[in-house]
Amino acid sequence: MFLTKKYISRRAVLRGMGVTISLPFLDAMTPAQTPLRKTAAVPRSRLACIEMVHGAAGSTPEGLSKNYWSPMQAGSDFDFSYSLQPLAQFRDYITIVSGTDARTAEAQATTEGGADHFRSSAVFLTAAHAKQTAGPDISNGISIDQMYAQRFGQGAEDATRVPSIQLSIENFGLSGSCGFNYSCIYSETISWASPIDPLPMTVNPRVAFEALFGMVAKGSVVDGIAPDTRWLQRDLGAADRSRLNAFLEEVRGLERRIELIEKHNAASVDRELAAAPLGVPDSWEEHVKLMFDLQVLAFAADITRVSAFKMSRDTSNRVFPESGVKTPFHTLSHHNEKPEMIEEFARLNRYHVSLVPYFLEKLKSTPDGDGNLLDHSLVLYGSPMGNSNMHNHRRLPLFLAGHAGGQLKGNLHCIAPEGTPHANTLLTILHKLGVDAESIGDSTGEIVL
Repeated sequence: MFLTKKYISRRAVLRGMGVTISLPFLDAMTPAQTPLRKTAAVPRSRLACIEMVHGAAGSTPEGLSKNYWSPMQAGSDFDFSYSLQPLAQFRDYITIVSGTDARTAEAQATTEGGADHFRSSAVFLTAAHAKQTAGPDISNGISIDQMYAQRFGQGAEDATRVPSIQLSIENFGLSGSCGFNYSCIYSETISWASPIDPLPMTVNPRVAFEALFGMVAKGSVVDGIAPDTRWLQRDLGAADRSRLNAFLEEVRGLERRIELIEKHNAASVDRELAAAPLGVPDSWEEHVKLMFDLQVLAFAADITRVSAFKMSRDTSNRVFPESGVKTPFHTLSHHNEKPEMIEEFARLNRYHVSLVPYFLEKLKSTPDGDGNLLDHSLVLYGSPMGNSNMHNHRRLPLFLAGHAGGQLKGNLHCIAPEGTPHANTLLTILHKLGVDAESIGDSTGEIVL
């Protein structure tokens, strides 16, 4: 099979009963006597963009002095800061970028004063200044996830079945104006296909699952493709059969978790999130992990290479019991510069960051071509706000994870010169991913990483 180069295409899928499941990378996708650089063993990088709102304690003068977010040392010989300590096990994959500003998120007219929360998310991946309007005449900018998806998406030789996925936590029940004459659309998404085309973000894991794998009226999607699976496995080696079975069990396991959540919520008389769809768990942590798992499976099967994930919404006053912090999120972000409240906010920042290693470990443990998914991914985590008590957008808390197919070395803390636009980080990401963009937003050049 392999010596004659009759190999399985990277675009091959398993079908049945309305289900379409793309395959993870298998050895059978690499024909013999063909240079690896010309095969699916060297895949395109995945891009995962994750926003957490309300800035960070480390962006305050007090937090800077205590290095709550940014490490003290630049370069590779740095100690992880308090809020970033959960990432220490992934040092070789982590690139911390400190000192950038999102000035396009600031007010540019007197009528825009005080509205930082309601245009903040729109800036995160676009570096554009959102037009102040509560009507349909919205205007922002194209986001980097969509620039990447469009450059290597539909029409490309190796295009994925789904150009990109957009996921969120908490964004349900919003409409009209969210405040200061800003449309709620600016707060609902971080992904923009064009300045006037915001992409909706999916909050329900069930909806996201069905968009990636399809749906069946009864039973499991994995059962729906069983005949196709048995036919394929006859021609696979032992290692490929094991890898395929493990992948399908991951899909089945995720499907079962969603079903259990729906069953629990349907029977519950007192849901914490009464307005949420049945597939949304009350636990923020469980919801986040479900969404991370969906992204890993989508990346593993090359269903898509692009994700945008909004882990909270501006002005959310959610309480996170697992963090040990009892003060509601938005309330705590307005800490009045009190050291004890800033320290408590740093603990909450650390808790939010502590969920990311779950995602990184899943990526790292998933084989992908000549490495693993984390080798072939670029993960951006950060906030478009700095010191939330001041509603400013200076010294943004940001880090990157993954090697982006060799474009990022990791184990680096880069301190940008004062006044460096956040847009420079976005432009650098685009260039690392092979998107030949001249600029984005108010960018002035690349950051050396």
